[in-house]
Amino acid sequence: MDPFDTPNDPRRAKFPELACFRDLGSSNRVERAISWSRREFLRTATGATAATALSAFSPLRAMAMRTGQKAVVVTFGGGTRDEETFMPDGQENIRHLLHEFIPQGTFFTQVVNRGILGHYVATASLVTGAYETFNNFAAVSPDNPTVFEYFRKDLHRPASDTWVVAPSNGFGLIGESSHFSHGAGMGAGVILPKRLLAAAMANESSGLDHLLRDNYESPVYAPALGVSDEQLQQMSQMLKLSVTDFTAHARSLRSPDELSVYIARQLMHQLAPSLLWITLHDIDVAHAGTYSLYVDAIKRSDRLCAEIWQMIQSEPEYAGKTTMFILPDFGRDSDTSAGGNGFQHHRTGDAFSRTTWMMVRGAGVRENVLVDRPVESTDLVPTLGAFFGFSPNLSRGKALPEVL
Repeated sequence: MDPFDTPNDPRRAKFPELACFRDLGSSNRVERAISWSRREFLRTATGATAATALSAFSPLRAMAMRTGQKAVVVTFGGGTRDEETFMPDGQENIRHLLHEFIPQGTFFTQVVNRGILGHYVATASLVTGAYETFNNFAAVSPDNPTVFEYFRKDLHRPASDTWVVAPSNGFGLIGESSHFSHGAGMGAGVILPKRLLAAAMANESSGLDHLLRDNYESPVYAPALGVSDEQLQQMSQMLKLSVTDFTAHARSLRSPDELSVYIARQLMHQLAPSLLWITLHDIDVAHAGTYSLYVDAIKRSDRLCAEIWQMIQSEPEYAGKTTMFILPDFGRDSDTSAGGNGFQHHRTGDAFSRTTWMMVRGAGVRENVLVDRPVESTDLVPTLGAFFGFSPNLSRGKALPEVL
């Protein structure tokens, strides 16, 4: 018997929509039910309407859109559950996303990650458009070409035109792949703000341990990447930010994600990269098992997304010509998943931990629109390819016509 047909299963109360999808397999039923629940909640909360038909991809429109266009991608490393976000009890935690982003953008209610649910490998899958299969805690580059390599190689863009701001040591190699046809100097520059801060504070007691913790899990292997004094000075010159000012500002911040957004602000102001990828990671404090910290991190991520949008609008190189993509790398376990720990982890691999969402806001994007057809997280890279005009030929995803 399908477990969701059991009358006493608590998931039936949270997702009564499950009964509407009896003809589907158990996993697909849950994915559709989650999507349906999000759609109905957002229709009530924001008045958003469902997309009635796929937009037709127009080469002429895409060509016109490419001129001077920029994209900022924000991913959450450490997914969220609907109970704390897209349900009535969670809406207070995402006030900016709910009341500013969704009414002015397109929201995909069913984005499924069918890969490995580890933060580095899942984010690598997002940047390659193919499900990577390496050890999540290994210090390796992605096997498949990254979006940054496609972008630079096909469009002949300089190294300064694409950057990644990443949360921890494990992401240091995400900027370019080991693929023979790409890689080798054709990827994005990667900035690890925690490593910069650790180098800047190397000779003194910082009192900034809350900004320097590398991750919230206990990996079997945690690669250590140092930053030399020379590299620190080069970064200081590039961002036009003195080491003294950097450390002074860091002392005013509460979390590593705030530090990352501060660095992203400097990048946008000084270099104005056309493709900027920011990975937020505070939400993964959930692994510590303290619910209040997890909820605080959701609220902070919501606020930081709003700050990034404000940064976009305040910079002449970005205002009016930038599209922002926001999505978690995956979800979290439900409270009722066998072998799971609810909000704390993402270990079961069930539909609740795999079914997430994406919102897109910016130039030319339809406003207050919901897309509830199933898509995959690997569809982001082909969408960016159609947006900019490059061909991610080794990606496994499909471009999303609703935002093109």
